[in-house]
Amino acid sequence: MGKVLTIDTEYANYPQVASAYLLEEEGHGVVVETNTTYAIPRILKVMETEGIKPENLDYVIVTHVHLDHAGGAWALLEACPNAILLAHPKTAKHLIDPSLLIKSATSVYGKENFDSLYGEIKPIPKDRVRVMEDGEWLSWKGHSFQFIYTKGHANHHFCIYDQKTNGIYTGDSFGISYPHLENGKRFIFPTTTPTDFDSIEAIHSLERILDTGAEVAYLTHFGPIGNLKENAGDLKEGLILCQEAISNLETIPKEERLPFMESKVKAMIQTLADKNSITLTESDWKLLRLDVNLNAQGLVYAFEKKQPKV
Repeated sequence: MGKVLTIDTEYANYPQVASAYLLEEEGHGVVVETNTTYAIPRILKVMETEGIKPENLDYVIVTHVHLDHAGGAWALLEACPNAILLAHPKTAKHLIDPSLLIKSATSVYGKENFDSLYGEIKPIPKDRVRVMEDGEWLSWKGHSFQFIYTKGHANHHFCIYDQKTNGIYTGDSFGISYPHLENGKRFIFPTTTPTDFDSIEAIHSLERILDTGAEVAYLTHFGPIGNLKENAGDLKEGLILCQEAISNLETIPKEERLPFMESKVKAMIQTLADKNSITLTESDWKLLRLDVNLNAQGLVYAFEKKQPKV
């Protein structure tokens, strides 16, 4: 029996914010999520420690194209000459030609922040990419992976169920749970970042994840968690609060929408923390600032894209 290792990629120089996962079997490996270009030396170091040579990394899997999940995929493939990237078709398209991805992310973060967070991004050769369809299975050294499309957070998102370990790699479809905010106790909240958020699809995706019967969800943000049914209930509550907040934007002037929605996102996170008897400190809210802002942006965008064109 091989093992699953959680790798702290120290995204944006913060510990326990984003994770990659390394599966090891018989000296070979699979990496799920890559985080950014800056994380690749960390992943390669863990592979070396585990005795996995770069030429024995067989697959790199990314749940979706957002750069805190897939920005370093090109660099890991460059370092591991036999690895094949497994991706959703819409993700594959943008990793083979990342020009629009870079342009879009730069417009959200600004050039200076983009370079600081993500660094260089290069195209991935088409012959090193394999598209995985919804429901498709892949066998690898005693593991059976099923790829399950999970819209809601993004329309190019899938999760990966591993029958052997009865675990599922959920990307952003099963929310965010930061250990360093929790004082030793878990709580979870949804992520609604731009530009494809859809609350109805997100709730449906929770149901698809639970339907696998998985006992463990391997979150990208951050680490493995259990109690999937209970955590899914909290996520559904948070998603309903987000949907209610979107409906309230009808009466809010355009220039006031983002700060209004930031207040609603903070209230949603506070509600779920209170439900789990978690006290969020001033320092915690400082660490959550980027999530609050990006989640609010995603909710405003979801509202505005449904408005009739004038």
